[in-house]
Amino acid sequence: MTKEEFNEKMRQRTKKLAVDVINFVTNLPPHKAMRVVEYQLTKAITSVAANYRASCRARSQAEFHSKISIVVEEADESLFWLEIIEDLNIDKSPQIKYLQNEALEILKICSKARSNS
Repeated sequence: MTKEEFNEKMRQRTKKLAVDVINFVTNLPPHKAMRVVEYQLTKAITSVAANYRASCRARSQAEFHSKISIVVEEADESLFWLEIIEDLNIDKSPQIKYLQNEALEILKICSKARSNS
């Protein structure tokens, strides 16, 4: 797989995760406290996709490092909010585990890319 193919696969993967999370939070039961969690999770996960995309267009190694660092930070924050939802027993579907695993894999991949940059 070429670097361009890998980047395209990751762009699609991060965008799919963002869409999956948005669909997931849309189906959570309405609750006043959950609005904050839903907003923060949506903000973090869409930032993962947007900043990964930006990292692929970086004009320098420093810019790539900066953007991929944001991806790592936002992926970790997304995991945090997904764990909060799980810990509150708000959703017991297998989808939460899928979302957590996908966010964790993206976090690991991007952490490795950052350490190699």
